[in-house]
Amino acid sequence: MAKKAAAVAEKSSVEKVLEMIKENGVEFVDLRFTDPRGKWQHTAQHISTINEDAFRDGIMFDGSSIAGWKAINESDMILMMDADTAVMDPFAAKPSLIIFCDIYEPSTGQTYSRDPRSTAKKVDTESDLRAEMLSTMGEMGLPIEKHHHEVAQSQHELGTRFGKLVTMADQMQIYKYCVHNVAHSYGKTATFMPKPIYGDNGTGMHTHLSIWKAGKPLFAGNGYADLSELCLYFIGGIIKHAKSLNAFTNPSTNSYKRLIPGFEAPVLLAYSARNRSASCRIPYTTNPKAKRVEVRFPDPSANPYLAYSAIAMAGLDGIKNKIHPGDPMDKDLYDLPPEELKGIPTVCGSLREALGALAADHDYLLAGDVFGKDQIESYIELKWGEVYRFEHTPHPVEFEMYYSV
Repeated sequence: MAKKAAAVAEKSSVEKVLEMIKENGVEFVDLRFTDPRGKWQHTAQHISTINEDAFRDGIMFDGSSIAGWKAINESDMILMMDADTAVMDPFAAKPSLIIFCDIYEPSTGQTYSRDPRSTAKKVDTESDLRAEMLSTMGEMGLPIEKHHHEVAQSQHELGTRFGKLVTMADQMQIYKYCVHNVAHSYGKTATFMPKPIYGDNGTGMHTHLSIWKAGKPLFAGNGYADLSELCLYFIGGIIKHAKSLNAFTNPSTNSYKRLIPGFEAPVLLAYSARNRSASCRIPYTTNPKAKRVEVRFPDPSANPYLAYSAIAMAGLDGIKNKIHPGDPMDKDLYDLPPEELKGIPTVCGSLREALGALAADHDYLLAGDVFGKDQIESYIELKWGEVYRFEHTPHPVEFEMYYSV
């Protein structure tokens, strides 16, 4: 009962501002916002216009007067007051209250993309969002490590610790579950689409693998980048079977909008130490226990159980048949001249191609009855449905290119 009474007695931020106006005899409320150059702009409102409705609906103003913002024919904008920022102005002749504001678009009800304060608030919000996603994963048993913003717009990376293959696939499902639900709780959505935004970096699922036996790392050795011969054969198997692997590691039609030259996409099937343009990268480490292969072409539209298993089987086939990957490529592969590029194999260019590759090259997956032939055939049949739907559906960009022919 006491807790309920305390909650009722607690004033909202808006109520506190309205009380501050009365207590200080405020005559004008100065609505402050910052323009693109960093100049503090303002418009003063008489207290008769400041009430709870004003805090909820905002105050309209002419955005065309601010350099770098609106044109005269679309000038209406909304100042949304942040009640938590209210402070008395010690330099005003008349008692005045300063309140920081965010700029909103009347047509969409969203923050204005050129408003500096709204930009800064997104950074705070996104950092809080990532932190909550990661901490929620931790509560569900995932060994969490880090979070940060990535290259593309609203693109984020959340880091978890390595583990056994099945455990990591389990954790990937928890990872996605937490991300979707925490985003929803913030009034946002999250996507794991490989290429959601045209002309920007896509989203990969860089997969790190290593093999251990009797507590010893088998990928550490005295060869290139301190790799063992066994590790090189593992890489060779992945490169050899990469096109059929794509059916599992890049199983959406959208996957191949990411796997194009540029945008840091690992299109070329080569290996290198530290070179992120190669599809198989050897992360730098001086610790033999941390020696591993990073396969960079998979993306998060993949079924993690099938993708991780298929990659492992391709690598093991490389070890079994001693498939050497050839020389490493330590150059920037994106800058190679055409004559050098001709000799480097690539990943598939479409889901159609990947399914054809899997149909032609899957014996390595059947070893030890890890995958079943019926399982592979039914998977291919399932995915062909996605290919047909994508290929048979007119695309909006086609109307732009061909509507007037």
